[in-house]
Amino acid sequence: MITYVLDSSAALRYFDDGAGADRVEEVLNACASRRANLTISALQWGEIAGKLRKRFGESDEMRLLGSLLPSEATIISASADRAVHAAALKVDRNIAYADAFALDLAMDSPEHILVTADYGFKAVDDLARIEFLPAK
Repeated sequence: MITYVLDSSAALRYFDDGAGADRVEEVLNACASRRANLTISALQWGEIAGKLRKRFGESDEMRLLGSLLPSEATIISASADRAVHAAALKVDRNIAYADAFALDLAMDSPEHILVTADYGFKAVDDLARIEFLPAK
């Protein structure tokens, strides 16, 4: 079964109803109906929380976070092994540390697909399956 890895940029496109929001909604629905799995790294989840808090304040941040992921989705903690692998990706491939965690999740198996609106991932698309949302 396919496992989608959600990047913070994709989630924010969904909240903004930006380019690709409909695709993110399809992914969320596939997870809710158990046709696919959905994961997000705790670091990416934190990025989303921070951006929502900055834009909308604390009360709306919590409401919006609660509305994003279906209960079937999994937030993956940053284990020691993942932290070290993400650090290696950051240094070796020159990507942001939080992005390296999302990439690390996508590299777990060929059935994992990273969904992102961040075209900075083009530099590492040889390492994992990556689905890019349309440009704005």
